[in-house]
Amino acid sequence: MRTTIFGGHGKVALLLAPLLVEAGHEVRSVIRNPDHVADVEATGATAVVSSVEDADLADLTDLLRGSDAVVWSAGAGGGDPKRTDAVDRDAAIRSMDAAVAAGVARYVMVSFSGASTDHLVAEDDPFRRYQDAKIAADEHLRGTDLGWTILGPGALTTEPSDGKVNPAATSRDGDESPRELVAQVAAAVLADERAARRTLVFGKGDVPIADWLGSLG
Repeated sequence: MRTTIFGGHGKVALLLAPLLVEAGHEVRSVIRNPDHVADVEATGATAVVSSVEDADLADLTDLLRGSDAVVWSAGAGGGDPKRTDAVDRDAAIRSMDAAVAAGVARYVMVSFSGASTDHLVAEDDPFRRYQDAKIAADEHLRGTDLGWTILGPGALTTEPSDGKVNPAATSRDGDESPRELVAQVAAAVLADERAARRTLVFGKGDVPIADWLGSLG
């Protein structure tokens, strides 16, 4: 499978790329900063330098042509509301439309457990702009014909993962998710059609990922 990762120098992506390479994927990791090429290619992925914020639909369609799957793990990193809209919402949506145009089959969105209109923070909370952007991007993805999976991990941590989840986690319930676990789940759902067209909220727990996905039926 030829898989393209957006946000290739992010912490989750740098953990995901070697998992996919080991599983036999041809991985292309999209990064904005050419100084990060060496870090990305140390994972076994091929670095592609492109700004998703500036790339238009045609650019992204060309970039994705020939890909079998996309993983969106890019983000503006907070702090600048305009960039949050530009990257977490607008560029993400363009990448989905480009994936459709390029004939990509699978699309995995790394979102978060609070991307739900049921649990909105206050409008004057600085986090609200990010929350709204992610909700809009996730909703757009659900409206496409892609074989999409939306991952909703809890608060991200740097601790190591034992590859086990809490599948009973719900939106904004305080569950934590090691970034390594998010990478493990992303790799697993790409290889499992039972995860297609599902939103999967999870945190760390005691259920092996394979058993969890097997329970989806």
